[in-house]
Amino acid sequence: MGRRGCSGRRFSLSENQIKNIFRELDTNGDGKLSWEELKVGLKRFGLRFACFKAWLALRHVDANGDGLIGEDELDELIKYASKWGFIVNPS
Repeated sequence: MGRRGCSGRRFSLSENQIKNIFRELDTNGDGKLSWEELKVGLKRFGLRFACFKAWLALRHVDANGDGLIGEDELDELIKYASKWGFIVNPS
């Protein structure tokens, strides 16, 4: 049984699938996720409080303080996303 996130939903995906989903959220193609891009993506998953969760994720994951989540910070975002109900399966 997978853990349910704050929305009551579970997403059982491989690490590569989750990375690809987060990469697809990069709508301006700069290779980084902004707060707005992350918020829109979380809303698509039906997560409640997407605005607040995106803000928390950015604060937690943004190691270099540029206000964006880069490719080098994506692994940490995946770990953090487990709080939202993402279950990482072996690739």
